[in-house]
Amino acid sequence: MGGAAWLWALRAARLLLGAGGGRALAGRRGRPGCTPAACAPPSAGSASSGSGDEALRDRRARILSRGLPKQKPIEGVKQVVVVASGKGGVGKSTTAVNIALALAANDSAKEVGLLDADIYGPSIPKMMNLKGNPELTPKNLMRPLKNYGIACMSMGFLIEETAPVVWRGLMVMSAVEKLLRQVDWGQLDYLVIDMPPGTGDVQLSVSQNIPIAGAVIVSTPQDVALLDAHKGAEMFRKVHVPVLGLVQNMSVFQCPKCKHETHIFGTDGVKDLAKTLGLDILGDVPLHINIRETCDSGQPVVISQPQSDAAKAYHKIAMEILRRLPVPPA
Repeated sequence: MGGAAWLWALRAARLLLGAGGGRALAGRRGRPGCTPAACAPPSAGSASSGSGDEALRDRRARILSRGLPKQKPIEGVKQVVVVASGKGGVGKSTTAVNIALALAANDSAKEVGLLDADIYGPSIPKMMNLKGNPELTPKNLMRPLKNYGIACMSMGFLIEETAPVVWRGLMVMSAVEKLLRQVDWGQLDYLVIDMPPGTGDVQLSVSQNIPIAGAVIVSTPQDVALLDAHKGAEMFRKVHVPVLGLVQNMSVFQCPKCKHETHIFGTDGVKDLAKTLGLDILGDVPLHINIRETCDSGQPVVISQPQSDAAKAYHKIAMEILRRLPVPPA
């Protein structure tokens, strides 16, 4: 995708320059000694100026729309749900893993996949207890690795566990394109994509190249995390991806001995943000050692402790997601 994206961006920039700036610059060069004020066209009144600006904006919008990459569904995948966060360290990957498992547990007839789009810090292989390299089909497509009934693909399957990914943007974009297009997902009802933190190239690339049924924003109640979560939600809105709601993670810590509850990261921060954005809270997940330990051991809490409060919280989030998703294609 990297080469194509650069080409359309370059074409759009050239067209925009030719639409206005290029002609104006050429005109000034052809009239020595002409100042910007003297060269300006005579004013025809505010109405005429406003209509001219509007026509220019419409022209630019048409030019850019011709150059944008067209969204193409992932073959065999009915609906894509992205799990994102503005900030790292808020438990996004843990949430994505348990949401995928909860979606599968909700209806055994549904097929669920999990794509790790975090190129620099893939964590799905460890959390899903998967190792090895994907096999190739006769069509040279990668076969996802599977555990707990979930088909998984990650950059972590293609590199050594401790090897750093020291790549520039174009190489990262190419890797994302391969993870999206060169994987034999079979037939999936839902593909959950664990996005990297932030609002950069990967998020834009995924959002602009495939149709996304909805995005889930994960944040702790901490003010610093909420600032970035706000940016993440606004980014998806700008690229016309529906935001299904927010997940308040690590909402409260309960002492395992005395059962006293402590709001380590603050209280109701995500709820306040949801009101500001006009979004719903999909669920609250407590700060519990079992959630961390089970993911670190490759046995996520939804699978290993299905009757626990933490697992029930993820099941509730999965149900809220399903309620808000559009009707899938037949």
